[in-house]
Amino acid sequence: MTVPSYPVRVDARLDPHLSRWLWLFKWVLAIPHFIVLVFLWIAFAVLSVVAFFAILFTGRYPRPIFEFNLGVMRWTWRVNYYSYSALGTDRYPPFTLAEVPDYPAQLQVPYPDHLSRGLVLVKWWLLAIPHYLIVGVFVGGGVWLAGRSETLYYSWAGGGLIGLLVLIAAIILAVTGSYPSGLYNLILGLNRWVLRVAAYTSLMTDAYPPFRLDSGGDDPANAAIAPTTSGGGP
Repeated sequence: MTVPSYPVRVDARLDPHLSRWLWLFKWVLAIPHFIVLVFLWIAFAVLSVVAFFAILFTGRYPRPIFEFNLGVMRWTWRVNYYSYSALGTDRYPPFTLAEVPDYPAQLQVPYPDHLSRGLVLVKWWLLAIPHYLIVGVFVGGGVWLAGRSETLYYSWAGGGLIGLLVLIAAIILAVTGSYPSGLYNLILGLNRWVLRVAAYTSLMTDAYPPFRLDSGGDDPANAAIAPTTSGGGP
């Protein structure tokens, strides 16, 4: 059988030659991005309200708003991947909402032709509560859940389980000059979970996020699972 695919696809690749010490200064280098993202997430919040009512009355997410909001999330993922949600690349993130195919961090969400007008009332808060509790552990305990206004959502770096694991990876990188592959795969899986929940609660899909840690840089959209058979035959 296969693992059911999820419409939010998060892919990344680890730079083979990361600087041992650049990670100490990335918070400074990323400041211009953080400033821009504050304003982008304010616009995201306003446009999400417009999208909410559009879905409620028409069952459709306005395409221009969808593309803008996806661009904000994509930009955020690139910055977080560069900085303290992964430290997976030393390549400086581009200042663009557009997809950058050759950048090592990718986020893709297909445009939905139709969305449930009923689910839009509950999925972003009630249905997502179990995921909020889990993601809160990943990104910083109750801080993420308590401060879940869209204007504060521009970065989840530096806290929770993800922040701790990235710090461990940074120390190992400084000492050995290499990023442990197993740790990298786990960090990417946690980030993938966060981004799936973010897209769902941002009304971009009706598909409920799986309670599944798909680790590794490549999103296992339809990873094959070998069938099992009992001792009695096929």
